[in-house]
Amino acid sequence: MKTAPLLHELIAAAQTIRDQRYRDATIVFAAGSLMRGEGTAYSDLDLVVVFESLPCAYRESFRFQDLPVEAFVHDPETLHYFFLEVDRPSGIPSLPQMVVEGVEIPEPNDTSRSLKQLAASVIALGPPALSLADRDRARYGITDLIEDLRAPRSFCELLGTGSELFGALADYYFRSNGLWSAKGKSIPRALTRADVDLGARYCRSFEQLFKKGEVAAVIALAEELLQPGGGRLFEGYKLDAPAEWKRSLR
Repeated sequence: MKTAPLLHELIAAAQTIRDQRYRDATIVFAAGSLMRGEGTAYSDLDLVVVFESLPCAYRESFRFQDLPVEAFVHDPETLHYFFLEVDRPSGIPSLPQMVVEGVEIPEPNDTSRSLKQLAASVIALGPPALSLADRDRARYGITDLIEDLRAPRSFCELLGTGSELFGALADYYFRSNGLWSAKGKSIPRALTRADVDLGARYCRSFEQLFKKGEVAAVIALAEELLQPGGGRLFEGYKLDAPAEWKRSLR
């Protein structure tokens, strides 16, 4: 049976990848679930590769031997831009977290220490506060999903609606409380860090939905999490399109 590589094997792989593929890089941060000891045999190794200067940042995926690797290739200026202009507005601190937790390859240096400090400051800053319009848009979308769950036309449609709600509701909870958000498989871990009881109830509710098609617990949970921000939203909601969204018929 295939097993996840050990930490020393991952560090050795990252070192070899740097030597063979990114020889001129100033520093490489090896990060992700494998480096945290939480990965599976099919998880990939995340690398944040930093050069002194690049024309543009890029991302590439490849295999090193049997190990899938995702590399996020930057220089300090592009990394700074992604921290503040891409990840922070998204509410999910993917790159800052990889840099903060990353193991420095081949060893710490002035650049890596400076970038870790910068990444930590971005994480401490937190995500931007949700505007009232963004909050209402999220409430409206979640309300719509709740109503779709009440009478799905098929179990397959129920799964589709539940899957969408799983991410949307968590994102609303995080962002409306000023917390960094998460997506996909990271949601249960992030919820548990924020509130152990909520994380457990969230998972139980969606397990009942996905395994048995029972929607009551998920609907109750969604209504509970919406309540501090005003509850479900439908009646009277209006969303204006930008005035410039026009095209001449001529």
